[in-house]
Amino acid sequence: MVMRLPPTVSPDTEFFWNGLRNHTLLIQRCVDCGQLRQPPRPMCPHCTSLQWDTVAASGRGTVHSYVMPQYPPMPFMEYPYIVALVDLEEGVRLVSNLIDIAPDAVEVGMPVEVCYVTFSVVSPVASLAQGEGLVLHQFHPAS
Repeated sequence: MVMRLPPTVSPDTEFFWNGLRNHTLLIQRCVDCGQLRQPPRPMCPHCTSLQWDTVAASGRGTVHSYVMPQYPPMPFMEYPYIVALVDLEEGVRLVSNLIDIAPDAVEVGMPVEVCYVTFSVVSPVASLAQGEGLVLHQFHPAS
């Protein structure tokens, strides 16, 4: 199993990481005005409401932009790896990785779908149970 550094989990983002463990991509939504927001935050930037809930995203989107970091090499990453900014159907953007595709085959605008990959964590994380893997969202070309 490939290892990853654990994310920083806060009260504002805990729902997101818990959703990934259940293979669900959750997006924060303002209860008062209905606006979706990503990344999650405590206050709606549209109406300043502090009330929010979540919606399950379809997991479908398109590549808005991408990079293939090379230097300095990051420990625990398998090269080459592709970092993508994905426009979800719901209208928000999400940073993730593209997998199951050759780096020279990636194109801006290409359709992608979410998948979930379990990684070992490099250091203990209070929000992960002992022996539990870290589930992260990744994207692959849409079928």
